[in-house]
Amino acid sequence: MKIAFTLILLSSLLSASNNSYGQQRSLQHRPYADQQLFHLGFTVGFHTQDLILTQTGYRNVNGEVWFSEIPDYAPGFTVGMIGDLYLSRHLNLRMIPTLNLGGKSIIFREQASGEEYESPLRNNYLTLPLHLKFAGIRINNYKPYFMLGGYGSIELASKKNRAVLLKPFDWGVEIGAGCSFYLPLFTLSPELKFSFGLTDLVEKDRSDLKDKDLMKYTLSLSKATQRMITLSFHFE
Repeated sequence: MKIAFTLILLSSLLSASNNSYGQQRSLQHRPYADQQLFHLGFTVGFHTQDLILTQTGYRNVNGEVWFSEIPDYAPGFTVGMIGDLYLSRHLNLRMIPTLNLGGKSIIFREQASGEEYESPLRNNYLTLPLHLKFAGIRINNYKPYFMLGGYGSIELASKKNRAVLLKPFDWGVEIGAGCSFYLPLFTLSPELKFSFGLTDLVEKDRSDLKDKDLMKYTLSLSKATQRMITLSFHFE
């Protein structure tokens, strides 16, 4: 009787332990989704464009010295496609052709008089990023990750005869982090990404200028490199 009672007690304890463990673990949606060799998706989001401006201190024939800045930022729209290649349990290679629609304005200010001149820039970039995605361990239906990679981009429709003309091609590095949420039908991954351009975008050859007085603004800039912050929502 004692042995039978002991066996019943152990069985009850094991059953209770299994039930408790099962309550801690939720049902995994699409448990083999990450093991696909290749899959597609799409991304939408918002971004802000910035330029890191380097001044020359150029003084024109009138004795004017102009300095520039980008005082505020306007949100832009991002949309693209995702191609994901499985490399290992924690590593994926991703290509994300993306269209970034946005703009910014450069404010030029004369050093002595404080006179200001605003030059709006409407920039629509077609970008081709290539990323390595480093993922953590999947916990129930979410998994954090970070990514590192590079990109190349081309300006689709730059307007000439402006105070500042940017070169159409750029390349740089990107770093970001996100978290994948596994839903019954798809995976949703919010991601925050930082882009750092490595190209001097200021076009020094301004043969396009009809108003030569605008040349003083171009000459006041030594260098401009692109910066961008992007909040994306990946659907895969």
